[in-house]
Amino acid sequence: MPIDRRAFINRTAVTGAAMAIATTAGTTAASAAPAGNPEKAAKPKKTHSFSILGTTDLHSHVFDWDYYTDAAYKDSAGDAVGIAKVATLVKKLRAEKGADRCLLVDAGDIIQGTSLAYYFARVDPITGKDGRRGPKHPMALAMNAMRYDAAALGNHEFNYGIPLLRTFEKQLDFPLLGANALDAKTLRPGFPPYAVKRLRVHGGPDVKVGILGLTNPGIALWDKDNVAGKMTFPGLVEQAKKYVPRLRALGCDVIFLTDHSGLDGSSSYGDSLPYVENASNLVAEEVPGIDAILVGHTHTNVPTYTVANKETGKNVVLSEPFCYGKRLSVFDFELELEHGRWKVTSVTSDTLPTEQEDEDPVITRLVKADHDATVAYVNTAIGTCTEDLSAAEACWKDVPVMDFIQKVQMDTVTAGLSAADAALPMVSIAAPFSRTADIPAGDVTIRDIAGLYTYDNTLYGKKLTGAQLKDYLEYAAKYYAQVPAGTKVDTATLTNANSFWDYMYDTMAGVAYEIDIAQPVGSRIKNLTHNGAAIDDAQVFVIAVNNYRANGGSGYPHIATAEIAFSSTTEIRQTMIDYVIAKGALDPKDFAVSNWKLTQAGTPVF
Repeated sequence: MPIDRRAFINRTAVTGAAMAIATTAGTTAASAAPAGNPEKAAKPKKTHSFSILGTTDLHSHVFDWDYYTDAAYKDSAGDAVGIAKVATLVKKLRAEKGADRCLLVDAGDIIQGTSLAYYFARVDPITGKDGRRGPKHPMALAMNAMRYDAAALGNHEFNYGIPLLRTFEKQLDFPLLGANALDAKTLRPGFPPYAVKRLRVHGGPDVKVGILGLTNPGIALWDKDNVAGKMTFPGLVEQAKKYVPRLRALGCDVIFLTDHSGLDGSSSYGDSLPYVENASNLVAEEVPGIDAILVGHTHTNVPTYTVANKETGKNVVLSEPFCYGKRLSVFDFELELEHGRWKVTSVTSDTLPTEQEDEDPVITRLVKADHDATVAYVNTAIGTCTEDLSAAEACWKDVPVMDFIQKVQMDTVTAGLSAADAALPMVSIAAPFSRTADIPAGDVTIRDIAGLYTYDNTLYGKKLTGAQLKDYLEYAAKYYAQVPAGTKVDTATLTNANSFWDYMYDTMAGVAYEIDIAQPVGSRIKNLTHNGAAIDDAQVFVIAVNNYRANGGSGYPHIATAEIAFSSTTEIRQTMIDYVIAKGALDPKDFAVSNWKLTQAGTPVF
């Protein structure tokens, strides 16, 4: 996907003109008068306060709506979602604190994640279609109306390709920041690295706030098909060390980072990249001069988290406001004028819930038509199903609805193989993305398929040996907690061991195997067979696998470097929809095969 290099390089300039807004500086009383001279009081120090409000991982949730269930969003915690509710809370805080004392910033993952996002990427794309100009993205409409000051790039911003992202960027009234999103050829910033905002203070100098944006290095793996040869993504620490001093040199009084990167120092991709995935804590610890960090990427509610910088000992305040608009981070800054420059004396943070807020009428007016068009699209009937297919037990049982995914993947890859590769045995890999997914008996709609396959992944065929295939399954099996033989298995505590989440856990079709959860990690795969015979370590298989996993997502062994036998740019979800349309009816008799199970010392668990 070609990039306009001139536009690419021009965007490296600093963004964000000075924000000319008048505020009133507060003052504090002088400390006690000098001893022996009660009439001579110290001159009061001028102070000022302001706030930065932060969102992250909105994933195109505008309204409190679940497009997969065609109903209001509902979860066990009672949270609500949507930027329309966030907008109401932002208005309240601006009224309370003063609009001239508030900045609004996002930490990325804006344009992917709901059927609304998909609709404006593929059905009625913002890039235009059939020679006509595309619409404005609903998230651009909403965020512009809310007067965002800046946003960091998230990894999911690249899911639909760079051209669509560039179109979205042009539709915004604020900069998309990415100090570590570089042009692969020039190594210059592909997006503005930072913005500088000025808060005007009556009777004192402006407060200059430097906002540095950092995205996730994992993009190089997860969206390799979209960014390889076009962009490169170095580490957060490395780029922050470059740009924080530059912002200080520009006279910034406050340095605020918006990071699409978690704060526990972990990486889901192991050592596939030399840069840490969740590095916000490391940035705070290793880069001096930072006051606070808005954190994203991990969909976690962190009201406040403090990290001491190794070099200066200064505390850096971090906050992550969950995801989907469920929370809003609020950073409160206190400053004092010292020798003509503002100095930060205090930073605090918290996250505020949005479920009690009404949806903002301005956002509703701007985006309601887009929402209605998406609802109509996802409720389009595409066929029927002979019986209910539920994913509720897919994380610990081989269920027919997962075999539906595997069947479509194997058929698609098989049809695209060379004659030589078509002679090899075929295996498919799929993860249980949603435990609430359900394809009902009767009419099947697009939203039923979208609720089962929630990501916009495309399909690969790669080659693994029998030995590599077993390694792959052993890696997947760490998803289960170890439960000794004779101990009752509780599904509430069985899964997600080792911080291995549902979307990371792969099951296979085309081979038969058992997972002995009584055994330690690394020794769990038993009775691995193909067509009833033990698998030869040297036998080569073609593996149908999604692009995220094929490029190294979740750190599985061998797959990222495996030989490619097939690739497609069509989303797996769309291929599933096409299958239902072609068949007319989904019938488990066409695809359901029970080929794997959990055991304890050889005894089946379920």
